[in-house]
Amino acid sequence: MKFYANRLKKKEIKKNFEAYIFLIPNLILFMSCSLYPVLWALKYVFYQYGGYGAAEIRFVGLENLARVFRDKVYWQSIMRTFTYGFGKVLIIIPLAFLLAYILKERKKINTLAQSTIFLPTIMSSAVMGLVFYLLFNAYNGEINKILMNSGLIHQPINWLGKNHAMKTLIMTAVWGGLGNYMVYFIAGIQQVSTEAIDSARIDGANETKTIWYIILPMLGPILKIILMLAITSAFNDISNVMVLTEGGPNNATMVASLYNYRYFFPVSTTESTVPQYGYGAALSVVTACVAGLVTVLYLKVSRKLDDIY
Repeated sequence: MKFYANRLKKKEIKKNFEAYIFLIPNLILFMSCSLYPVLWALKYVFYQYGGYGAAEIRFVGLENLARVFRDKVYWQSIMRTFTYGFGKVLIIIPLAFLLAYILKERKKINTLAQSTIFLPTIMSSAVMGLVFYLLFNAYNGEINKILMNSGLIHQPINWLGKNHAMKTLIMTAVWGGLGNYMVYFIAGIQQVSTEAIDSARIDGANETKTIWYIILPMLGPILKIILMLAITSAFNDISNVMVLTEGGPNNATMVASLYNYRYFFPVSTTESTVPQYGYGAALSVVTACVAGLVTVLYLKVSRKLDDIY
């Protein structure tokens, strides 16, 4: 018995060893691309550092964090991030569900429509931002040309000016992400029990009541994931803002991710060319804490969506 026990133990060790060998490449990538940058950022929160060729690294303690809490522009960028995120969610979620419900049937025309709507999601966000910049340019943009030629407006609208820039950014985000959320909703709708829908219709429920009382409740778990993705993506969306407005005019579209990025890599020739890695790291840590707090609150509020079935 002892012989067989030792043999089984050796086989288990060998099996585990093979598993660890396969895990090593992933572990190396995780440590070098995820864990190390996080530790690097946490370290430089307590230092003043401008990169190679700048002044020597200097320990400043909690000064960078104190500066974050005194930085009015940063906290305004946090509020604009919430405006951007909630504006995007309020438009994209109902629109994605409507399109998913219309195109849920497996037909050739629906497949073509789904592919067309999904296409922007695989487009580079920088290219998408450039396309929208050309469309919404105040002086020779195609949108103003169309509106003026049709007589709807008599002078060009400054879509990227202070009054309309955030709305333009939200429209760009909706166009770019609509197809992705539509696919999630289609997958969820196709899993809804047809027996439940047929029973509701036999009981006299019309289309609206069937959607409200049958389909939407059964989409609770997938809706929770969709909302989570939409909210968290607002904290990471930087390319559109950088290409379209660079956070302007006068910080009107400065979101938190771009504000953090500027202290590592200045995006404009008018800005200081010397990075501030220490302060940028402090901003990143505080932003991660804000995003984490929002995530925790959302998970608490949305807990009921898991119990809908």
